[in-house]
Amino acid sequence: MQKWVTEQTITQQQSGISVRELLRLWLIPKRMQHFLRVRQDVLVNGVYRPYSMLVEAGDVVRLVVQADELQTPMQTYLSDSQQVMPILYENDDLLVINKPTGIKSHPNRPDEAGTVMNFLTAQLASQNVRPAMVHRLDMATSGAMIVAKTPIVVPILDRLIGDKTIARTYKAWVAGHFDNLSGEFTNQIGRDPDDRRKRALDGLQPQTALTYYKVLREAKTATLVELTLATGRTHQLRVHLAGNGHAILGDPLYASVLEQRAASRLMLHAANIRLKVPFTDEIIDVGAVLPKDFVAYDG
Repeated sequence: MQKWVTEQTITQQQSGISVRELLRLWLIPKRMQHFLRVRQDVLVNGVYRPYSMLVEAGDVVRLVVQADELQTPMQTYLSDSQQVMPILYENDDLLVINKPTGIKSHPNRPDEAGTVMNFLTAQLASQNVRPAMVHRLDMATSGAMIVAKTPIVVPILDRLIGDKTIARTYKAWVAGHFDNLSGEFTNQIGRDPDDRRKRALDGLQPQTALTYYKVLREAKTATLVELTLATGRTHQLRVHLAGNGHAILGDPLYASVLEQRAASRLMLHAANIRLKVPFTDEIIDVGAVLPKDFVAYDG
């Protein structure tokens, strides 16, 4: 059975707590905690320790996770070396890439290639690592995207996203000008009753949604805005902006024909990700510089 291993050195801030408390602090899922204990796959300085034992600064904790302990089975992707994904940040457990526009995040079929996950499968092969999905960006969206290098951290990152501990900031060129330089959109978002591909304000089975915006620059007929997601609904930014009269330029689903023709692609860029690095006390800010078409756009 396939196994994955992570080794972490206990920091001063983590010193003096039990193994059980440490695993909770690391956001290890209960199912995984159970198997780690039963299989004695938690080693402190090379020796199994009962969950009640305390760890000290400088101790090396080794977790061995087996495939049947994963809540979601590890997916495999075809290797495709046609493109190299730019890496903005990398450690042993995860990386943040700068996804180009026009590339899907993941394949929809086992025999599909040409996506971020296919390219990273080839790119990480020399490390004997297979990428794992954490979150996705729409095909037309560019910018910062987190990818796991081990399935051990996938539920941890899922939890951080769900708890809003991971902050994602976007930039977009949108139609028109705003009355206020900053504000928020609070409309609920549900399924579009007329188009299965789309979402709509107050659509079917609506869910709470919150987006913050800040005006960065105004052009003749468009505005560059900074957008922060407080929730993570499908197409949230695109629906909130279009539904409030400021469609993202180039949006093939939600913009008018004129607004679509105003740009050669969806003018949405994941500009920054702020996250607490799993297993550590470190908080990192990872920025993806604006593409040339964003900088040059004059509305």
